[in-house]
Amino acid sequence: MNRTNAGAGTTVGGRLRWGILLTVTALVLAGAAIYAVGAYQRFEESRTANSSVGVTAGQPLPEVPFVLFRNTASGQGYGNAATVPLSAPAGTRAVSEQACERVYGTASMVVCLKSNRGLVTTYEAAVLNRDWQQERAWPVPGIPSRTRISPDGPMIATTVFVSGHSYTQAGFSTATEITVPDGGTGNLEDFALFVNGERLLSSDRNIWGVTFAPKQSDVFSATAASSGRIWLVRGSLAEKTLTAIRDNVECPSISPDGTRIAYKKNIGGPLTAHWNVALLDLATGEETVLPEKRSVDDQIEWLDDQNLLYGLADEDTDGDSNIWKLATDPASQPSLFIEHAWSPSVVR
Repeated sequence: MNRTNAGAGTTVGGRLRWGILLTVTALVLAGAAIYAVGAYQRFEESRTANSSVGVTAGQPLPEVPFVLFRNTASGQGYGNAATVPLSAPAGTRAVSEQACERVYGTASMVVCLKSNRGLVTTYEAAVLNRDWQQERAWPVPGIPSRTRISPDGPMIATTVFVSGHSYTQAGFSTATEITVPDGGTGNLEDFALFVNGERLLSSDRNIWGVTFAPKQSDVFSATAASSGRIWLVRGSLAEKTLTAIRDNVECPSISPDGTRIAYKKNIGGPLTAHWNVALLDLATGEETVLPEKRSVDDQIEWLDDQNLLYGLADEDTDGDSNIWKLATDPASQPSLFIEHAWSPSVVR
């Protein structure tokens, strides 16, 4: 009799504990759902509030030259692709209805890397025409990081984080692809990588930060990394090869005249990265480190043959950033170019 009562008591106690656990779990899930709905509502309200800068809407791409960028000013149009005339970077910005994490463009098209947020967040690359209408799109396998278009327009490079959110994060993994107009895609991790004349067979590799050479539709440069080493590589889409030409070069950007590469140079360690802005003269191999003391984790854009642009997170406001200008003269100092902006693309 006592054993039966003890067994019954154990069963009742177990059911009670399970009931309490299920109740607590339901309350936690309900609380998380309420918080998510509230956060989404606050986000949507912030996007429809009055913008903190002068904006116009509903305009096609302007006549060249202009600057394309991601608008990070609070209020209406936050996170959307926008433009300003090159002659008036601080003026009224034309903000599209296209939300992008990264943008890059030409006079006739824009590449927009998107995050489609929902119960499961998905990511895609979209090609938009002059009227901001989507012409084609394809999924990308991770968080948007970099994108570029070849000068003559047919090739589009995208880099995303498959794992990790930063180039300073241990174990990050990237996927970089070059897409051509017929819809074909080349994953650069499948290309043959040559270092010092020998093919590197290690599967531990990451490729990111593509830049296309002017007037050479098949040639591009990028960053390759394997086993703790990083190289500037020259790539050929036709031959599906990557050839290392210099160490410690990240996110290269070829100048409009094709004579120099601007890039970020890590002077810290793998987990304490600090990226200086540097220049490489392709004819002489001479490297010049420019006097930007802040760490620049961006793929630099050339304003012209003598000036560079790059984005930096705003020090005072989460989710905001600014575009800075720096001359290639080693005696120059950075200056604010477009406030509340990110991902610059100069369209000439």
